[in-house]
Amino acid sequence: MTKLFEPIQLRGLEIRNRIWIAPMCQYSCENQDGVPTDWHLMHLGARATGGAGMVIAEASAVEPIGRITPWDAGIWSEDQVTAWSRITRFIHTQGAKAAIQLAHAGRKGSTHRSEPGSLSLEDGGWQTVSSSAEAFGEYASPRALTSLEVSSVPGLFAAAAERAVRAGFDAVEIHAAHGYLIHQFLSPLSNHRDDQYGGSLENRARLLLEIVEAIRGVIPEAMPLMIRFSATDWIDGGWDEEQTAQVSKWCEVSGADFFDISSGGNVADAKIPVGPGYQVPLAEYVAERVGEPVSAVGMITEAEQAEAILQAGELSVIMIGRQSLRDPNWPLRAAAELGVKLEYFPRQYQYAPFRK
Repeated sequence: MTKLFEPIQLRGLEIRNRIWIAPMCQYSCENQDGVPTDWHLMHLGARATGGAGMVIAEASAVEPIGRITPWDAGIWSEDQVTAWSRITRFIHTQGAKAAIQLAHAGRKGSTHRSEPGSLSLEDGGWQTVSSSAEAFGEYASPRALTSLEVSSVPGLFAAAAERAVRAGFDAVEIHAAHGYLIHQFLSPLSNHRDDQYGGSLENRARLLLEIVEAIRGVIPEAMPLMIRFSATDWIDGGWDEEQTAQVSKWCEVSGADFFDISSGGNVADAKIPVGPGYQVPLAEYVAERVGEPVSAVGMITEAEQAEAILQAGELSVIMIGRQSLRDPNWPLRAAAELGVKLEYFPRQYQYAPFRK
């Protein structure tokens, strides 16, 4: 039996298949107010029409200084709730589920959208913050958050999650990957604190666990809570898959339901062995050690490749990112290539079916 097109249940949510759209930043809020636009409706809606089971909206900042660029989407205001509601309604009309990735960029914020480097205050940038006052590569140096400031971050994520519920999202994902704020706390390469949020693995994971508990306390019991991790920094002595698996188990106890495994992003000069499915072994390592479902992402481009990853048995979901930018209808195409007939092939497109 084809696994890609089997439904999957997370808490009270049934998702129609196991091809999900990974969160991908669009840097397209042209008014720089974090409010999603017609572009986001088109972009996310097209992937729902294209047959995905779950469409995860891009990293959306929980406060203005949590953006990567001034053009990022957000979920800190009521105007944003209203705009996201329009998008989730359309996704639901296509039979897909909608999730949003809650994010804070930390020291990797206040950057240009089309070229490397930090934006100056004069050009619309801001003072970034992090676990420690150490810059990412050539970016501007961040300010280290005080212990009191760190303890307020879970409240920002919880408030954003509550807004996400009102905006019609079916699930929320915490962005703890790619060198952004939570990852900056998790990794010993970027966290050199000497308070309760630094030092041991338990301390470095404290902020994330507090965020999980805060979100779990405000979203419905039936609503899934997901976490995206970078499983490794790709640097000796840094964050790695063993720590990822241990922290994932702690997050399970606190109420997390799903783990989305990526890698890298916290060290500017890391050497990453990129190739087809290169992150799959990392996801399998975590899946072997946790009780909740785990997804793979990263250069998964062919239907047979994706199906084989699931058939191997450890992983539950395939996240499609760049390949869905090339082909919004990739799930429909994959179904045809695997000989699966879908009841949810869009009526409007049935005159031009995909061929096996």
